Amino acid sequence: MADADLAEFVSGLHERVQERVEADPDLMTRDAFVAIAGESLIDDGSLDDLETCYLRMPWQNRTIEVAGYDIAGDGTILHLVAAEFGLHGASVRRDRIGQMFRGISAFAEFCRTGQHKLLEPTSAAYDMAERIHSAWPGLQLIRIFILSDGAITALRLKESTIAGLAATASLWDITRLHRLASSGKRQEEILIDLDARGYSISCLESPQQLDGYKCLMAILPGKLLAELYDEHHSRLLQRNVRAFLQARGKVNKGIAETISTQPGRFLAYNNGVSATAREARIERDSRGSLVLHSLTDLQIVNGGQTTASLHNAARRGIDLSGVYVPAKITLIADQHLDAMVPEISRCANSQNAVTAADFEGNSPFHVGLERLSRSIWAPSPDGLSRQTHWYYERVRGQYDVDRSRYLTVGRRRDFEQDNPRRQRFSKTDAAKYEFAYELRPHVVCQGAEKCFRTWTIDGELGEREAPSAEYFRALVAKAILFSRMRELIQKQRFGGYLAQTTAHALALIRQSLGEIDLDLVWGLQDLPEALAEVIPEVAAQVRTVLISPPDSANVTEWCKKEACWDRVRSVRWIPPASVRQLSRPR
Repeated sequence: MADADLAEFVSGLHERVQERVEADPDLMTRDAFVAIAGESLIDDGSLDDLETCYLRMPWQNRTIEVAGYDIAGDGTILHLVAAEFGLHGASVRRDRIGQMFRGISAFAEFCRTGQHKLLEPTSAAYDMAERIHSAWPGLQLIRIFILSDGAITALRLKESTIAGLAATASLWDITRLHRLASSGKRQEEILIDLDARGYSISCLESPQQLDGYKCLMAILPGKLLAELYDEHHSRLLQRNVRAFLQARGKVNKGIAETISTQPGRFLAYNNGVSATAREARIERDSRGSLVLHSLTDLQIVNGGQTTASLHNAARRGIDLSGVYVPAKITLIADQHLDAMVPEISRCANSQNAVTAADFEGNSPFHVGLERLSRSIWAPSPDGLSRQTHWYYERVRGQYDVDRSRYLTVGRRRDFEQDNPRRQRFSKTDAAKYEFAYELRPHVVCQGAEKCFRTWTIDGELGEREAPSAEYFRALVAKAILFSRMRELIQKQRFGGYLAQTTAHALALIRQSLGEIDLDLVWGLQDLPEALAEVIPEVAAQVRTVLISPPDSANVTEWCKKEACWDRVRSVRWIPPASVRQLSRPR
């Protein structure tokens, strides 16, 4: 591979996969790759969440193959993932791409027809297929993601119909994943060629402003916005407020009614959208009017409900040819993009119920947590070993960016020894640790992104000041409790539902003890021995409840319900005296 940066990315990706497998020996390398690539796509906005679950089996005269799934868009969009791993940058065979596409198509039909009953009822694959089957009546679109650590030459698959639903497919090969990782905290660029789409849009252009930006005023066809949302979904919406936009759920009925009954008045009634872009190509036509030809890195920062409403109307077959939307598009130079876009979004949304909690990573709380993670040294358990940091990754890829700043192998090794990958944790990890400890394991089971959104909104983190050193040490202690318990439960080889069992077991122990002595855990940098000894017993009792949902319901969905936690917390587990000594008076 000629590109040295790409070669280094491939090597680093495989190191991360291996580290994930070492931390979870039951995990297949392919599943670790899917989880890591999926995390990048979630941060990018291409996916809302992802449940990794591999299934490959013959069915009728076909072969089913799927590596993960998610149900998004208020239950209207099914995301399905397939993966090819182990190529180290070599080319992916075209017939293999077709094979994965056909495998996912077969799986969709398998779920639609209720064939999940052929699977082992206690397996994660059963849960996946059963959940998709239950959601099928509300689904409108299937979005397929084919992931690989190899190179794919054909970067587009034709749209099609799968199991009676419209389907789109996108290929994420090693080059595209590298490009995404190299983009830092911003998502991969959305490039919109209006000419190629058949639109001619006139606009007005402001003079260049003192801070180096300018604005375009335009009237956008509603059909264009619906198409863009259909193609890019939540990636089109500025990520700092994406949690709020998705949490609102139902489409605004007033907007939908205007689209349906009075489309000609939509322009008069609607406040329009505010958007940002890094570049725009505009030219004067023969009449001297400015025409907008293309936009680079488009993001809608206000008007997400309008956009989603138009998309929903188009999906229901409503004609949008007479619907137009006013738009202000702010063109911002690349060097000012990170600073200005969140502020534009904040101001544009000031008339709505968007709290500061929605502006996640840049809040004083998260910035302060990052600062503490770089300055506080964890104690050496034996008093002799090298002290280390618990590295808080406030934005995606931050750890690797910091590591790459050291140009020599020795300096990079020092960085890794000071900041072990095993002690790196993200915003979504922090939310998981907090909720499990605070007796809300059912929220943890809702998935990393949903858990984080709940933590952000419920906890009003955006309103909080930077955390104290005491808070940081307590958070790390909770991380140690969760991660070490997970390792011990995994060794029991119970089968599936490891994450769900860990969250509920930690919550049950916490409830039984009251406040755990987090200072002790921080000092040990490990589970106290007495606590470690009871983990298998507690986990076994908890798992019995988890895999026995009422009315033979879906286990994964059951674990997300507060009623499940109520059932778990009623388990009669009495801590032995050696464990009770670990509790701390409230």
